[in-house]
Amino acid sequence: MSRQVVRSSKFRHVFGQPAKADQCYEDVRVSQTTWDSGFCAVNPKFVALICEASGGGAFLVLPLGKTGRVDKNAPTVCGHTAPVLDIAWCPHNDNVIASGSEDCTVMVWEIPDGGLMLPLREPVVTLEGHTKRVGIVAWHTTAQNVLLSAGCDNVIMVWDVGTGAAMLTLGPEVHPDTIYSVDWSRDGGLICTSCRDKRVRIIEPRKGTVVAEKDRPHEGTRPVRAVFVSEGKILTTGFSRMSERQVAL
Repeated sequence: MSRQVVRSSKFRHVFGQPAKADQCYEDVRVSQTTWDSGFCAVNPKFVALICEASGGGAFLVLPLGKTGRVDKNAPTVCGHTAPVLDIAWCPHNDNVIASGSEDCTVMVWEIPDGGLMLPLREPVVTLEGHTKRVGIVAWHTTAQNVLLSAGCDNVIMVWDVGTGAAMLTLGPEVHPDTIYSVDWSRDGGLICTSCRDKRVRIIEPRKGTVVAEKDRPHEGTRPVRAVFVSEGKILTTGFSRMSERQVAL
């Protein structure tokens, strides 16, 4: 006799109200790349969406005020030679965005006011140093022109965008396996990472040293993400051994 266990949801009676069509972006061909990313970034001026592209990687940049159906021939940012995996707006300049790609490069772009009229193929700067695809880009929270990137080579690099040079490299001796997430602290003095080796680390980037770490914040085998929520506190998301979603502080 088999006994079936039905897991009841605490949210089964919670319903959302869909936005009206004129407040949505329609016909966006979101990227089908199997990478654990948000595929979207927004700031006070624009929303950027990683989209399907033939012969390389591309993402759309749409002004927040121009909602509705997106033209199939809408201009894109299309300078990468392989799919784009992550994008991030600069917190100090609403017209600047960074992108990481499977082509092992990080590119920084300047978007004109009003959005794109023509495809944008020439970045402001190309940052080369990773040997495998770049899946994470994150701007420094307080310092201008400082950008972090993390690749599938298990390396974190901190760049001076103004010169195009790497100021810091944290190699595979810090992260022996795939890096799932990276986040700057509010003052930019620390970074928090989660890794496939089931550890969350707090790193002081100036010294390149691990100042604290937590082993197995969640018992499940699926990816864990970690972010700073306030000084001294970190929020993680993951899964239990029964693959139930978990949030921990």
